[in-house]
Amino acid sequence: MARITEWCAVAALMLLLPLSAPAATPEHYSAAVARARIERVEQLKQVDGYLALTASGWLQPGANSVGSAADNRFEVPGAPAHLGTLQLAADGQVSLHLAETRGITVDGQPAAAVNVLRTQGPDGKQQPTRVGFGSSYLYVIENGTQRGLRAKNNAAPLRTHFPGFDYFPIDPSWRIEADWVPFPTPHMLKIAYVTGTVSDTPIAGKAVFRRDGHTYELLPIDEDGRLFFVFSDRTAGKLTYGGARFLYAAAPKNGKVLLDFNLAENPPCAITPHVVCPLAPPENRLKLPVTAGEMKFLGGGH
Repeated sequence: MARITEWCAVAALMLLLPLSAPAATPEHYSAAVARARIERVEQLKQVDGYLALTASGWLQPGANSVGSAADNRFEVPGAPAHLGTLQLAADGQVSLHLAETRGITVDGQPAAAVNVLRTQGPDGKQQPTRVGFGSSYLYVIENGTQRGLRAKNNAAPLRTHFPGFDYFPIDPSWRIEADWVPFPTPHMLKIAYVTGTVSDTPIAGKAVFRRDGHTYELLPIDEDGRLFFVFSDRTAGKLTYGGARFLYAAAPKNGKVLLDFNLAENPPCAITPHVVCPLAPPENRLKLPVTAGEMKFLGGGH
């Protein structure tokens, strides 16, 4: 599934509580959840994470003007007023044509007038070319046939003065041991994005649990041995972000999956407008209010 780099890289938090945690006292459990929340925020604030994003957008074929002035196609804070143009060729290659090279670097070296820029590659394993100016830099990403600009500044206020999250009260009853029901053959789960793109993702099974006398199901994506749930519930759009929340779980063990909704988190796009995230698929829209985990982020100004 094609993904925006920031969402791939930054977007994920390991389940931090051991499977033996149900035997812990409520006091120990609450402390463990509190530690997990602190660690998540510290991870978000790491250098070059998505909290440093200051500009983004998709390139159009041909010339795309870049700079801090409002008449550019891409208005990039911290850049010269008219940095230059990003040229998108028919074969997907992107080159930066600078209006002025003084003070501009490309991968740490003085920039030329024309610079061919690498993306992260279709598999996400290539280091994109970094164009530096002042304390900021820009780079180009690819998502299928699309090419996009991203700009970052590690001194961005969202990173340096991150306000943190609001949470529902920690409630051990939302730490649920679900049944893992594997599918005889992989099912395809359609994942839609706010951009309108849709991808088919194979899934191996489902987590089934009961709450207040009713049975519910969630379908996860396998992410390197972990389960990744994109879900929403009846708090969505009111107390929590409307598009989805994310929940990670350890791989199934002995037919069980531990779902700790106290660790449910906002997706990156709830925090910054410069990241594209998936929406909760219809299969994962729970018909109950999940009053646990992170609430709607109010500090992003978007």
